[in-house]
Amino acid sequence: MDLFKPLESKGEESKKGSAESSKEHVKVLIIGSGPAGYTAAIYAARANLSPVLYEGLQPGGQLTTTTEVDNFPGYPQGVTGPEMMEDLKKQAERFGTQVRFGMATAADLSKQPYAITIDNDKVITADALIIATGATAKYLGLDSEEKFKGQGVSACATCDGFFYKGQDVAVVGGGDTACEEATYLAGICKKVYMIVRKPYLRASKAMQDRVAATKNIEVLYEHNTKEIVGDMSGVNGAILTNGKGEEVKIDITGFFVAIGHQPNSDIFKEYIDMDETGYITTIPGTSKTNVEGVFACGDVQDKHYRQAITAAGSGCMAALDAERYLGTRIF
Repeated sequence: MDLFKPLESKGEESKKGSAESSKEHVKVLIIGSGPAGYTAAIYAARANLSPVLYEGLQPGGQLTTTTEVDNFPGYPQGVTGPEMMEDLKKQAERFGTQVRFGMATAADLSKQPYAITIDNDKVITADALIIATGATAKYLGLDSEEKFKGQGVSACATCDGFFYKGQDVAVVGGGDTACEEATYLAGICKKVYMIVRKPYLRASKAMQDRVAATKNIEVLYEHNTKEIVGDMSGVNGAILTNGKGEEVKIDITGFFVAIGHQPNSDIFKEYIDMDETGYITTIPGTSKTNVEGVFACGDVQDKHYRQAITAAGSGCMAALDAERYLGTRIF
């Protein structure tokens, strides 16, 4: 016994025990529970890597706000977003994934094992980390917009445009994404309004030319959305204000917001390479980041496609990359 070591009080012993109990080490930690996270979990679990997955603030990811999903392979009759995410979750759990509710609030990737703080409290260390935190669509912030999400309001024309075939719709935004969404919708919808708050489009010249050449797109410059209107069946119009402050009503059944996405990557900025908007940079053809043993998949590193199927594919890549990485390491 060290005679010079001061005795710990019961209170100090309790604090020490509490701190130790709030720490845990796992082989593979997955943060995020959309198609990317769950697919990564399925592959990692089947490889006997005993993954632990934290669902994040929105269990199931963005698809849980989508009603019908018709373009994911394996569902010939379509499926709702929440149902599909529950299927993926059950499949991940079937192979031994521990799915937990909690949000990653801090990260220390300065040394191995990597440390992630959950809910500002519990610290999880991991030999390999898979980041599947996704991206959050930016909305206008209207109460009516929130009211009709999934009932006419969408942030993904490629995902939901099919449901408005032959109908009149609107796209909000003036950048490349908005122009791309508008031209895509113009191919399946009767008419597409572009609601642009500035007197010009911010999009590239090529995208502006595409919009100008598409006859069923009408650009409403210097217009802002005041309110989205509808009934129990969904959206049936929008009230806009023009540059003179006058109200204008347009009759539409679909309202697509295309003002950008925000990748959920803030807690990793100190360690992980990202582009100027916060999307994680991965080595082309892989899910590998600049930090060895840290992998990224899904919308947090994909600003081009942002589809459930591409997210799932990249989740598979991340799990395989993590498996190969762990196979070459001695911990």
